Amino acid sequence: MRYELYADSLFVINFVMNLYLLFLVDRSTFRTATPGRLLLGAAFGGFSSLLPFVLSAPGLLKQVLGMAAGAAGMIVITFSVKRFRTFLKLLEKLLVYSFCMGGALLFLVQTFPGIRAALTGVCGILGAGGILCLFLGRICKGKGQEDSICRAVLIHGTRKAAVNALIDSGNSLTEPLSGSPVSVVDEDIFRKLWGDSVQGCRVIPYHSIGKRRGILMGYLLPELRLEVGGLERTFRRVYIAVSKEEIASDSAGAEAVKMIINPRLLEEAGKGKQPKRQNERTYDSESSDTGKNAV
Repeated sequence: MRYELYADSLFVINFVMNLYLLFLVDRSTFRTATPGRLLLGAAFGGFSSLLPFVLSAPGLLKQVLGMAAGAAGMIVITFSVKRFRTFLKLLEKLLVYSFCMGGALLFLVQTFPGIRAALTGVCGILGAGGILCLFLGRICKGKGQEDSICRAVLIHGTRKAAVNALIDSGNSLTEPLSGSPVSVVDEDIFRKLWGDSVQGCRVIPYHSIGKRRGILMGYLLPELRLEVGGLERTFRRVYIAVSKEEIASDSAGAEAVKMIINPRLLEEAGKGKQPKRQNERTYDSESSDTGKNAV
C-alpha cells in the first residue's frame, strides 16, 4: 500500500500543536518564555517531525530519534534552562500535556464517528487542539507559581540583596496612583539596599487579619530577579512596601522568608504589560478602592 505525505501539512500541524503544548508548559511554570522563543521552539519541533523521513535508520529508531530531538530542542530553545533537573521537570510537563491532548483527540475521534472526517483534517486537528489548549490552560493557570518559595535578588543601584521570597496569593497590595502590584520586604533588607538615602516614598494602604487597616511605606525598586526551580525572570521598576514586622522566622535551620511577592506581578509580566508611569492615576487615593487590599 502506498501513502502520499504532504510535508507542508505535517509541518503546520506539528508546529501549531507544539505551540499549544509549549504555551501550556510555560503557563504552568514561571512564564519565562517570550513569544519569539515560543515560535522558535514550536518551529524546531515541526522540523523535527520530518526527521524520520530523511534519516536512514530502522523505522522505530527514526521515530524515537525524531521525537526525542524535537522534545529536547523545544525545551532548550523555549526556556532558559540552567539545570538538568529543571530540564527534566519541563520535559515531564511537556509529555503530560502531549498525552492529555493526544488522548482527548483520540477519544473524540472514536466516540463521535459522525465528526471523524472533520477532526482528522488539518483544520479539525488544529481547531480541536486549540479548544483543548484553552481548557487545559484555564486548569493550569497560576499553578506552580502561587504559594511557592522562590529566590529573589533585589537590586538598587550598586547594592544587592538575595533573600527567600514567598509568592503569596493572599498579597493583593497595589500602589494607589498606578494600580501596580506591590510586594513586601523586611525593613532590614530595605535598609541594606537604600541605606540613609531614602526618598520618593509612596503610601500603601492595606487591610490584614487582626488589624482593620494600616499604612505601609512603598518605594520603587529598580530591578528584581526571581528564580523558581532553575527558571529566572527579571522585573524592572517594581513597587515594594516595607514591613516593620518580621515576615517569617527561621524554621528548622532554613533561611527565613524576607519577601512576599504579589502574584499579579507575574501575571502582568506574562501578558507583556508595560509598567505605567508613576504619575498615571488609575486609582485615585480618595477612591473607594483605596485601602481594600489585603496581605
